Formats: sequence, C-alpha cells, structure tokens
Amino acid sequence: MKRRRRKRYNYRITIIICIILLIILIVFAVWTDKAVRPVASLQAEHFSLAITEKAIEESASCYLMENSCTYGDFADVKYDGSGKVTAIEAVSENINKVQSELALIINDRLEKSEEYTEIPVGSLTGSYMLAGKGFNIRLRICPARKATVSLRSDFTSAGNNQTCHRISAVVTAEIKSSLPLYDFETETQSEFLLAENIIVGDVPSSSVYTWKEY
Repeated sequence: MKRRRRKRYNYRITIIICIILLIILIVFAVWTDKAVRPVASLQAEHFSLAITEKAIEESASCYLMENSCTYGDFADVKYDGSGKVTAIEAVSENINKVQSELALIINDRLEKSEEYTEIPVGSLTGSYMLAGKGFNIRLRICPARKATVSLRSDFTSAGNNQTCHRISAVVTAEIKSSLPLYDFETETQSEFLLAENIIVGDVPSSSVYTWKEY
C-alpha cells in the first residue's frame, strides 16, 4: 500500500511540475513575442524600404539609359513674333507613355526583388548592449508594394531674364505588411530628372502656360 501511495504521490508531483513548466513556457513565449514583435516589425519596415528604393533606382536608371529623353519630348515652348514666350505646352502623349512604361518596369521589378534578411538575435531584444550580437535569425518579409509614377514640372530662376524648366519623374511606392508579425505601413518617394531647359525671356504665369502636373 505504501509503494502505491508513493507512486501516486510521485506521479502527482510530476504532473504538477510539468504544468508549472508549461505555464512558465507559455508566459515566456508571450513575453518574448511582445518584446520582439515591435523590433522585428521595425527591422522588417527598414529592410522593405531599402529593397524597394534599390529596386526603384535600378529600374529608373536602366529605363533612362535605354530611353534618352530630351526636353522637347515633354514640352513645347511657344513664342510670338517678337520672340517672347507665350506658352509652354506639355506633350501629353510622351508624358503618359513614360509614366506607364516606367511604372510597369518598377512594379515588375518589385515583385521579383528578394525578401529575406538576417538579423542578430540580440538586435531583436531592443537592448543597446546586445545589438548586433548573437546568432542570426533569417526573416522572410512579404510586403505588398505598389508604385505609381507622376511627372513634376519646376520653374526656377537661372539668371538675368532666364528660367530653368526641370521635368522630373516622381515615383511613389506604398509598402504594407502582408504578414501579422510584421505590422507596418509606410511610403517612400524618389525623384529622377528627365530633362531640363534654359528658357530665355519672361515665362508666362501659371494661369497662362498650358503645362500641368501629370
């Protein structure tokens, strides 16, 4: 009888110890998740921004190298009989063509970009002392990204009776987390010069010239 009681007693102690260990493990897992999740999300956001900006820069550079753009492709300066500037008309066909082609190339590149990064486990703790230390944890990041392209027109003074007209492509990319662990939503914007021209003479006010933002 004593042996049976001892066995039952030992069995109960084992069960209690297992339950305590399980509770400790669950509490530790919840605490670790709460501590690591914000740091992992921030790291995922920074990495997503970096690979997105790199993909945009490479796509835009390749496009501009393959397609030599000139000022006359986007704008047509009109003069009167005395040589005075009367209007600056936008070449809509070329503008829309560049916008659509560049956006297509960039979005295609974003879909194919690598989405893995390695972060030292010490960096996930948020501790300054442990930052960059420990073994690396490989994170797979799957951000949903969409890029849009618009053309910007800027007029600045270039000296006495001269105006510099710059035409740039502005690429705006929206980045959102597609996984619950990496909860972020951000945006990045890049600008690339397409063409510029020095216009001699007075440039008409915005109410007169027919260029508009695209």
